[in-house]
Amino acid sequence: MVSYEYVLGGMLVSLLGSVFFMIISSTLGGKKQFKVSSEVRSNGFGNGEFQPEMEEKSTDVVIVGAGVAGAALAYTLAKEGRRVHVIERDLSEPDRIVGELLQPGGYLKLIELGLEDCANESIDAQKVFGYALYKDGKDTTLSYPLKKYSSDVAGRSFHNGRFIQRMREKIATLSNVKLEQGSVTTLIEEKGIVKGVIYKNKAGEELRTYAPLTVVCDGCFSNLRKSLSAPKVTMGKPHVAIDVHEGFDGRSVESPSCFVGLILENCDLPHANHGHVILGDPSPILFYPISSTEVRCLVDVPGTKVPSVASGEMANYLKTVVAPQVPPQLYNAFMAAVEKGNIRSMQNKSMAANPLPSPGAILLGDSFNMRHPLTGGGMTVALSDIVLLRDLLRPLHDLDDAPALCNYLESFYTLRKPVSSTINTLAGALYKVFCASPDLARQEMREACFGYLSLGGICSYGPVSLLSGLNPRPLHLFLHFFAVAIYGVGRLLFPFPSPKRMWLGFQLILSASGIIFPIIKAEGVRQMFFPATVPAYYRSPPVH
Repeated sequence: MVSYEYVLGGMLVSLLGSVFFMIISSTLGGKKQFKVSSEVRSNGFGNGEFQPEMEEKSTDVVIVGAGVAGAALAYTLAKEGRRVHVIERDLSEPDRIVGELLQPGGYLKLIELGLEDCANESIDAQKVFGYALYKDGKDTTLSYPLKKYSSDVAGRSFHNGRFIQRMREKIATLSNVKLEQGSVTTLIEEKGIVKGVIYKNKAGEELRTYAPLTVVCDGCFSNLRKSLSAPKVTMGKPHVAIDVHEGFDGRSVESPSCFVGLILENCDLPHANHGHVILGDPSPILFYPISSTEVRCLVDVPGTKVPSVASGEMANYLKTVVAPQVPPQLYNAFMAAVEKGNIRSMQNKSMAANPLPSPGAILLGDSFNMRHPLTGGGMTVALSDIVLLRDLLRPLHDLDDAPALCNYLESFYTLRKPVSSTINTLAGALYKVFCASPDLARQEMREACFGYLSLGGICSYGPVSLLSGLNPRPLHLFLHFFAVAIYGVGRLLFPFPSPKRMWLGFQLILSASGIIFPIIKAEGVRQMFFPATVPAYYRSPPVH
């Protein structure tokens, strides 16, 4: 049964969507080398020889984790003059199958942070100019709206580990950064205020470090999240089987699917410098370049269990189920990658941000907020958050008044919403729309989405500007989503409406409502659409 609130919501958005659709319809007439420091590869910065020792009392900020979020934050705060102590569990080069595509909006944030040279030819990064979308033998190209930007601005795709190591190299050159390998076990709290962390260093010694502000960026498997966020995440009832469980941190985490990763070698994508999304059965298949000679393939497998790699079930699944859906130009390279056998998998996770303001500490990155990686928006959200946090901290000469700082930083959670809620909502909604379904209304919604994006004009660049992080406007996302639904209803009713088709159109609107409204609810309706009505929006820096 569809909730009554979806019926009312569907009726309202149908009216708004009809007007919006009529408006937009009227507009339709008209080989390289990369180098990573050998010191990084061999030593992983773990010996702490790259920066002078600093007394604990002289540290302004402790950062837990030196992944994309932690390393970028450490660099920008240090450049602002803050004294930073970064503790990372493993300083060797990461080897991951996600975090490899940075949207243009994220690249602009990287420029603001002064880190754009970490995603260039030095790591064999590739420019990305948009997407190619495939469905049932048809394809359409969706380009990023980049005309008003300099020629260097585009998406970037790369090996995640190389990108992170380049940022670590940069922060290791700063005299006011101490980068140390260690495992943080606990936050130090005194009278409700976080004073620092307890950690074990590379030698296994248990140590303490103190600072007025602790920033936790320890990733999706964070063991510190439970202290800094409320135990609440509900994303609605999905149309495919997913796992919604309570993690060890006390929070519910949605695990809608797993990614199975392969690397295709020495092959050309059908559309150069574009990500490729195949609307496959049962779920999407992605291809994008990660170097001048390699293409990443990510196969989405719904649920939390994937066929066994060791037994050969996975290879058989890829050959018999996935391979027939791969574009012909990539088929041979795909089969060769399967035969090679370097098949990786990881569970995808989604978790709406639900902060518990804590004096002396704040969460960032995947430890704070996750969304389905289908749209490649995670790093863009994290880098946007870092720019915002840096700007909020900039007027403060010191961070010693933890309660006042905590009160002031509550504005962060509202000010971040335009970017984060747009990307998060789009990721969750697109994943559900792009997955195959036995439900006729979902099938029509999927077909309508492909058709709408293929129209070109605002129907193409509008959604892509949202996905890219270049136009972080939740209302535009809402209107485009229901314009897709109205377009789908129009396809059903034209040229000869029938009672059966009218009923299916009604179900399509309800289905669309059932997809997007739970995601919006989890993001927070007020913060997402009416941020100026939230008192924290107007918080001023504390006066010392």
